[in-house]
Amino acid sequence: MTQLQPVRGTRDLIGEEFRRHHRVIEVARRVSALYGFEEWATPIFEDTAVFARSLGDTSDVVTKEMYTFEDRGGDSVTLRPEYTAGLCRALVSNGLTQSNLPRKVFAAGPMFRYERPQKGRYRQFHQIDLEVLGAAEPLADAEVIACGWHIQQELGIAEGTVLEINTLGDAASRDAYRAALVEYFTAHRERLSADSRTRLEKNPLRILDSKDAGDRVIIADAPTIFEHLTPEAAGFFDSVLRHLERFGVPFRQNPRIVRGLDYYSHTAFRIRHRPPRRPGHGDGGRPLQRPGGGDGRAADPLGRLGRRGRAPLAAAGGRRADPRRAAPGGCGAGGRGSGGAGARPARRAARGGGGGGDRL
Repeated sequence: MTQLQPVRGTRDLIGEEFRRHHRVIEVARRVSALYGFEEWATPIFEDTAVFARSLGDTSDVVTKEMYTFEDRGGDSVTLRPEYTAGLCRALVSNGLTQSNLPRKVFAAGPMFRYERPQKGRYRQFHQIDLEVLGAAEPLADAEVIACGWHIQQELGIAEGTVLEINTLGDAASRDAYRAALVEYFTAHRERLSADSRTRLEKNPLRILDSKDAGDRVIIADAPTIFEHLTPEAAGFFDSVLRHLERFGVPFRQNPRIVRGLDYYSHTAFRIRHRPPRRPGHGDGGRPLQRPGGGDGRAADPLGRLGRRGRAPLAAAGGRRADPRRAAPGGCGAGGRGSGGAGARPARRAARGGGGGGDRL
């Protein structure tokens, strides 16, 4: 008789492994509450447009990894590959875009991506997510990163990791940087991988994400965005870094960090092992726009923790534009940020880090 086994890329959480999994979520829930985050729960599947419109048609998630199917009613639905799109949809659907912004949201649950299963990466993986919805100030970025770093400390997994941070600039910065990348990579087109040649036509920033060995040689000498930042974008990034220093969060600038989703601007970051020896704890960036339906006024999602299966859960974030200037159907940032009172819990919580804990 054939033995029934878990579907490829999934696993059971039983006994000690479940207890460790549960502890990570409980620690993240407790620490995020110190920073003023409230917990939300959204469906594990959404209308496919929620993800396809917001993640970008050229992203690997949309083109290669989403679990999409037609239900019995003929509607196209997708198992969630990430949290932010669904949380932003919930903000709009529940009429929360007109008042009480910013909203600081914590969520935890399973995600689904059709990836090649390997150590530390699963097709059903578990994610802890932090979002600051409707905050335009750089302090919100730093506060989410500080919260993620504090969660690491409470779990006892911060040692041997490094926070790497970059900026993707504002729209004008990205336009100038895109033009520079097109010029540079076009000169090396024949040496690029097939995927990168496609990305050159659709989204040249994605070439910087390539894992192809030949591409990496070319990428090493590519222009960086720092040469193309507007004064406003440079000032925003400097402010994020100053807030992180104030919170006591160590970091290292890495100009090669870009996000695998197509909608990010300003802050991008990741927490990884030093030296890299297994999947990182987390990563993310601030989205530029988010489809949401209705009048589309929504939010600044700022954080995703621990995207990769067994990897210890850590931090991520993102930034987006003002929803008052967003096009109908888009979801941008709006309202006031988490300045003033929002900074105080972050400072108190950042001082309270430390403590031991098990690794996943």
